[in-house]
Amino acid sequence: MEHLVIIGNGITGITTARHVRKRSGKNITVISNETEHFYSRPALMYIYLGHMRYEQTKPYEDWFWEKNRIELVRGHVTAIDTDKKILHLNDSRRVAYDQLLIATGSKSNKFGWPGQDLPGVQGLYSMQDLELMEKNTSNGVSRAVMVGGGLIGVEMAEMLLSRKIPVTFLVRENYYWDNILPQQEAKLISRHLAAHGVDLRLQTELKEIVAGENGRVAAVVTNHGEKIVCQFVGLTPGVHPNIDVVKNSKIETGKGVLVNEYLATNVSQVYAAGDCAEIKSTVAGEKNHLEQLWYTGRLQALALAKTLCGEPTKYERGVWFNSAKFFDIEYQTYGFVSNEPRHGEKSFYWEHPAGKHCVHIVYKDDSAEIVGVNLLGIRMRHEVWDWWIREKRPIDDVMENLRAASFDPEFCKTFEADILAAYCRQNPHKNLRLKRQPALLKKFWKGFANGTRPNPATLNARV
Repeated sequence: MEHLVIIGNGITGITTARHVRKRSGKNITVISNETEHFYSRPALMYIYLGHMRYEQTKPYEDWFWEKNRIELVRGHVTAIDTDKKILHLNDSRRVAYDQLLIATGSKSNKFGWPGQDLPGVQGLYSMQDLELMEKNTSNGVSRAVMVGGGLIGVEMAEMLLSRKIPVTFLVRENYYWDNILPQQEAKLISRHLAAHGVDLRLQTELKEIVAGENGRVAAVVTNHGEKIVCQFVGLTPGVHPNIDVVKNSKIETGKGVLVNEYLATNVSQVYAAGDCAEIKSTVAGEKNHLEQLWYTGRLQALALAKTLCGEPTKYERGVWFNSAKFFDIEYQTYGFVSNEPRHGEKSFYWEHPAGKHCVHIVYKDDSAEIVGVNLLGIRMRHEVWDWWIREKRPIDDVMENLRAASFDPEFCKTFEADILAAYCRQNPHKNLRLKRQPALLKKFWKGFANGTRPNPATLNARV
């Protein structure tokens, strides 16, 4: 019986295992040194906050794996022999494979700062990192310093503040995350972090981490020469592919494990997917790309499972999507919204007077078809925005049909009327109004449930 071995039990590795099992009778082994069972990595912060226990973050009961004939091996792979198709583990065990998937995820970035390896200094990616954070912040911490304005930094700040630990946040940009977010959104989130008690230091970089007499972190020094006394430092300037296991093998690497559009490496029957995979571009002049998101890791796994079972399937990401939370403000993005205006594009921005809700839609100047949207403090339906962007719907059509994207409008405050009114004020020559069509929306969603695309006329009828 053919043997598929997967290194890594994150969303990519486990989704691949599950869907290969649905399609075949292969022997499947998943190797991980992090945890015995698959858990939801985005839930790490909720364990620290006390909202969940580890057992509640496991999507499947412990009996699920044996019932579905997926063998779980707790161990660390130290070497891959692609000639003999054998994996070497740190305890001298060996595991043979016929097909191999490398799904080893990411590692937290470090940039050679003096003192970056002191006790009390860490990132947050794995269950071991969470356990270390519990230990590092259990007592004697009067202030923490976060370094790097990414999403994990905000999570760590919220975690620490929940335990009454003051947080200073060093961000080298002009506003929080403005290398990704347009300035309006970056300003909104910067204000929101400050409102939650975060000591946000903009245009400030880490220069050095200083040890105390006990050998642990005692302070940081910034590029402005300021010394900030602290007992915990969170290093959160992003992540990079975890490819240590393949560095001494015949498997080609760049920033990550190099793969083609089928997620195959240069070695026959060896694949890579998820955070650790670097997808080679098929377009001349275009750079290879990493896709280090939960949902892209899942999509890659769904395509790869077909390939591994004899149905070669290209990975196609589709419309870009991401989501997160900044304390109590939800963030969604669909398509592409650049942090700087791009030639040939126009944008519409609306922000609620309370400063906790905004919509930023980017569309083409000539055809008016939407390119992307950022949503802060407003939850809308992924399927609708995905469809609108795929179908290149004009912005006027989108604005009139915003109710179609509302998520649970019966229980959440909605802002569609305010958004459309602002759009019409900016475009006084347009006479637009929101469309109401509850009966037609049922048909619209039924089409998605049946796996069919909805008819554009569904959203164009006035009811």
